[in-house]
Order: sequence, then structure tokens, then C-alpha cells
Amino acid sequence: MSTHTAIPSAPAAGERSSLLRLYLGRGILAVAWALAFAGAHEDLDALAVTLLVVYPLIDAVSSAIDHRALPHGSQRKVTALNGLLSTLAAIALAIAGASGVAPVLHVFGAWAVVSGAAQVIVGVRRRGPELGKQWPTLISGGLSFLVGITYNIQAAGDNPSLDVLSVYATGGGVWFILQALLLGWKSRQLRATTA
Repeated sequence: MSTHTAIPSAPAAGERSSLLRLYLGRGILAVAWALAFAGAHEDLDALAVTLLVVYPLIDAVSSAIDHRALPHGSQRKVTALNGLLSTLAAIALAIAGASGVAPVLHVFGAWAVVSGAAQVIVGVRRRGPELGKQWPTLISGGLSFLVGITYNIQAAGDNPSLDVLSVYATGGGVWFILQALLLGWKSRQLRATTA
């Protein structure tokens, strides 16, 4: 029985490092956005609409950065599609912001469903010895999908509210930060086995 330990390839180590920075930055921005939006959404004014547009744009930029770092394949296509859909969501939120809370919640909910599904697909394809089990990414994507459906139900109700969006962003940010921490732990673990 061989006791040889496989040495992680440079591309895999580079992808881990890139993802760690991306997830950490994405998580911190999401929490910062949640704090800003919590204090600005009582009136659906220019500031609130601007913040609504910014949130999916953060996701679009993150997808573009991730897309550049990925090798060719279906994972790259899903990431590119998610970036495109996030950009379209930003445009749709700018338009919906002029029509009131319910349309905004409908658009945000639809985007949460699509981006959550994309996150789950990418998380499943990234699972493995180099990038870990991806549980925070999978849980976050699954919750985004389910919460998006809930937002559309709320939007059709009598008293739709945008309060839930700060909670959504905070939760997403925490999951991204947790995934970054797990990737950091995975990198240290792999370095220790090859030392």
C-alpha cells in the first residue's frame, strides 16, 4: 500500500486562493450592503433604489471575476450566465423601484431563485479534495432559491415589505465568509500534508 501523498497542483492552489479572496470580499460587501439598506429602505427613494441596483451588480462583478479564474467547462458557463442574469436583475430593479415595493420584491425574489440555483450547481461541481465539500455554498444557494419563492408569495400579499432583503443579504454574506474560512482551513490542511 502506497503512502505517497498527492501534492496539490499549482492551478488548484491558485483557484483556492482566488476563491478565498472572492468569497471573503463578497461576504463582507453583502453584510455592509445589508447594514446600509436596513437604514435606507423605509422610503423607496433614490438612495434605496440605488442600493437595490448595487446588490445584484456586486454578484455580477463577482461572477465575472470567478469566470476569469475558472478553467473551460460547464461550471464556467453557469458562472457567466449567473453574471448576465444578475446584471439584468439590476436593470429590472431600477425599473421596478419606480413602481413600488411589490414589484421590487417580485424582481428580487425571481433573481434570488435563479442565482441560488446557479450557486448550487457551481457548488456541486466544485466539490472535491482540492476545494472541499462546499457546504456553505450549497446551503446558501439552496436557501436563496427557497427564499426567492417566499418573496414572490409575499409580494402578492397585502403588506409586502423590503425589510426581508437586509436579512437575505446578511445571511448570504455570512455563508460566503464561512466558505472563505473553510477554504483557508483546507489550504492549511493540504499544505500540512505535503510538508
